[in-house]
Amino acid sequence: MREWIPISTSPKGRLALAAAREFGSRPFAEVTVNALAEAAQVTTGAIYHHFENKLGLYQFVRSDVERRLTDRMAGAAAAAPDGSAGARVSAALGVGFDFAVQARFTWLLSEPPLGGAPDELAAQIDALFPSAPTPLGAILAAAWRAAVGCAARGTAPDDARAALMRISVD
Repeated sequence: MREWIPISTSPKGRLALAAAREFGSRPFAEVTVNALAEAAQVTTGAIYHHFENKLGLYQFVRSDVERRLTDRMAGAAAAAPDGSAGARVSAALGVGFDFAVQARFTWLLSEPPLGGAPDELAAQIDALFPSAPTPLGAILAAAWRAAVGCAARGTAPDDARAALMRISVD
């Protein structure tokens, strides 16, 4: 259960919302502390006070966004019409891709976790295939991130999604 929910009018809440927009639309390395502070209408000191540094703010936002992503993916997999492993993974990957694009989190979710954080996407995919070899989740997560990254870099989302959906898992 979440310990804290950001309130958009508080400095911490404004930072979280601004970071979701900034990290969602640009690579981590291109987002500066000054840009984050300006977007949230706070001083840079607020970032260090609430999150220790840019990476701490990124990890806070990424954790929240990944939780929303994996919840949607789990729901889509559970609702797959025929219930086969292939149908479950296709549904999960497709719904996850649509969420990343529609919510404008393409850059944030196309990058692998930073700072030694666990790969929640790979773990979610592994959970869909309890009897599959361990690296399957990591491999499919990398393919999903590549498709989302294509959309982030300018490939038409429909084209990137179509390529992703050609992956077949039995």
